Amino acid sequence: MEEQWTLQGRLVSPWVNELKASWKKAHSPVQGRRCIVNLDGVTFIDKSGERVLRSMSKQGARFVASDVYIKHVLDRLRRTSKQDRLCARVLEKREHP
Repeated sequence: MEEQWTLQGRLVSPWVNELKASWKKAHSPVQGRRCIVNLDGVTFIDKSGERVLRSMSKQGARFVASDVYIKHVLDRLRRTSKQDRLCARVLEKREHP
């Protein structure tokens, strides 16, 4: 089974807070359902929007987008997340050789 979300408009405050609250209330990774978030209707994402998308991604959300700008934002978030994981591994190895 699949959970689907469709976002539209500008992903900025105060709408980011609304999305966070809705996500926390409705989404449960324990249910084991795949979550697809459609961003085709999103026109702009600010830094707070990027943070909530990163958090959603860490909780298993997968994003769909056709707009070049939105794809660019998602690509940047993926690269940042990969770099964060790599840095965490390096720090872990230094602490526990």
